[in-house]
Amino acid sequence: MIKMQLNKIYRSETWKSAIRNIALFLFFCEKLCKNSLKSEQKKYFFCILYMYNLKGGVVVTKEVAELQKIIDNHDNIVFFGGAGVSTESGIPDFRSKDGLYNQKYKYPPETILSNMFFYRRPEEFFRFYRDKMICDTAKPNAAHLKLAELEHAGKVKAIVTQNIDGLHQMAGSENVLELHGSIYRNYCKKCGREYGLDAVKNSEGVPKCECGGIIKPDVVLYGENLNDDVMNRAARAINEAQVLIVGGTSLSVWPAASLIDYFRGNHLIVINKTPAERDSFADLVIREPIGEVFSQIVAKK
Repeated sequence: MIKMQLNKIYRSETWKSAIRNIALFLFFCEKLCKNSLKSEQKKYFFCILYMYNLKGGVVVTKEVAELQKIIDNHDNIVFFGGAGVSTESGIPDFRSKDGLYNQKYKYPPETILSNMFFYRRPEEFFRFYRDKMICDTAKPNAAHLKLAELEHAGKVKAIVTQNIDGLHQMAGSENVLELHGSIYRNYCKKCGREYGLDAVKNSEGVPKCECGGIIKPDVVLYGENLNDDVMNRAARAINEAQVLIVGGTSLSVWPAASLIDYFRGNHLIVINKTPAERDSFADLVIREPIGEVFSQIVAKK
């Protein structure tokens, strides 16, 4: 009960400072009193130490401590992420109550983001795409940054993402497999010439190549197949992984979600604020914001 109450208040910066001071005070009291604290006092003492890690000065829950242990003991970790990874960077997801699919448009977003709509109503497509899909002002959050740090520490071998925002690369990750493409890659449907983001972002109406062809974002629309090479590399990375961390996704988008079936490793971990399809198969489930979870992880070589 004490631990539950502390869990409710520890996220406040003021309370973090207060908990730190109380924990330090009780720590020295325990030393000075030579184990003379009463059992109830010790209960408070250990609960507070549980909420505040004296070594690193950060709040650590039991689930995060278990995640840290798993990361420390393995060096072939793959991260599989979805839209929930980028919501903490200010990019809206699709299926939550505030997501794109629950907003009102002339056409449903899943219709606009289809291959058929792209060709039939390109003006409407690009109006929506520029307004809602291009989020180039977003910055990597704690999850992106920590995953990059874990990759550089030799822990994370690959990041498989359903996102198209490029935030993992901005954070410094190198082996990023983008299942649904990227807003930063665009190409002419007629001649194949490649373009950067500005060719679409700074254009009006339907962006056109010098040859007259339509410039299409290199993102996977509804009705299109995922890139075979990217899918194969992702399946291989997941199959060879010791640990698979699934974060920020409910695993409801196929065929991307089917990649989880290739995992044969030691630990499946799910970090998502809402229930996900594979929770029952996971060794560890964490129902906290993913940036908050990864901000507590220490990357050790």
